[in-house]
Amino acid sequence: MSQTVPFPNGLPMDRDAGPFNPPREITRLREAQPVSPLVFPDGHEGWIVTGYDAVRQLMADTRFSSRQDIGILHVPYETPGMPAATEPSPQIPGMFIAMDPPDHTRLRRRLTGAFTVKRMKTLEERIIAITERQLDELARLTPPVDLVKEFALPVPSLVICELLGVPYADRDTFQVNSAKFMLKDVTLDEKMAAYGALTTYLAELVTRKRAAPGEDILSDLARHDDLTIEELTGAAFLLLLAGHETTANMLALGTFALLEHPEQLAELRADPDLLPDAVEELMRYLSVVDILYRYATEDIELGGETIREGSTVVVSMLAANHDPQRFENPDTLDIHRKARGHLSFGHGIHQCLGQQLARIEMRAGFDGLLRRFPTLQLAIPADEVKLRTDMNIYGVHELPVTWTETAR
Repeated sequence: MSQTVPFPNGLPMDRDAGPFNPPREITRLREAQPVSPLVFPDGHEGWIVTGYDAVRQLMADTRFSSRQDIGILHVPYETPGMPAATEPSPQIPGMFIAMDPPDHTRLRRRLTGAFTVKRMKTLEERIIAITERQLDELARLTPPVDLVKEFALPVPSLVICELLGVPYADRDTFQVNSAKFMLKDVTLDEKMAAYGALTTYLAELVTRKRAAPGEDILSDLARHDDLTIEELTGAAFLLLLAGHETTANMLALGTFALLEHPEQLAELRADPDLLPDAVEELMRYLSVVDILYRYATEDIELGGETIREGSTVVVSMLAANHDPQRFENPDTLDIHRKARGHLSFGHGIHQCLGQQLARIEMRAGFDGLLRRFPTLQLAIPADEVKLRTDMNIYGVHELPVTWTETAR
């Protein structure tokens, strides 16, 4: 008989086992019940899935819906200003991450061609050039500097702006509003104001691209007459948000993790061929996107439990990526590990479209940073680094670093 787990104050989200590992309570829960019934703060009963095999099975099963307009989504933590969940959230046009087939299939198919492995490889030289130019800017500064502001955020922002056809000069508009949108502890009004500002800007942009398309992904989408301006705006919002927030946090948090593991950092610097596996391991180890939600559209068996139709299911990608049943010594960073199979890009029909782009950016970013700054180190004690525990994508708010020499 499964024991229902009450979390009256919301799920433990802080990484209290260290800045890179799952919360201790979530780890204990995974060891006891990888598929656990739980009680949300509002009293609603649902489920949390933490085991690797169960998460992978769930993500591949389209009976677990991603739509938020067919059931009430009960958030696992309290958010000031958020009303009690009493009715389904409306579906947002173009937001294919929150859609099921056939709507998801139609929109995803339009985008798949833009993010093929082949196309990403042709962009690799351009991405490396953007990265090196930003490293030149970084090297001109007098340390200490904030690596987030001067490198980790500009690189993926420059890349995604160029790919989508968003003017980089407008970055302040989307960076400030996307950051506010990703905050947990803001009121619903503040969150919706940030969302409204972003979508208003993007609606104007895609309307211009429909009238006069260029050589970019949003223009390619705008050429499809079956996509409405609202759908184009929703898709643009998702691509812009995902395209710079996740990679920026991986570059900054990954650098922090490597600086905290100097032996592995030295190995990586001495042998850049280790980098592809190191990137996969950092993705697994850090899991910057942790909590996802699904909604059971019928009674479904999972991990020996019956999840009833209508249940809200919380999925912890961080816990799954640290499951010792799948990864040996999972709470240890090991750049020699073959971590392919991690779930940081998701699994199933919603697996991240831009994963090859993210891999290229991270390889270029870490390679350039380690090569150009051989004496890179934290400028403050590690326990003073401000972690993004208040955000829906984990990372660091700032990463003050210093160095004594630079190289080409």
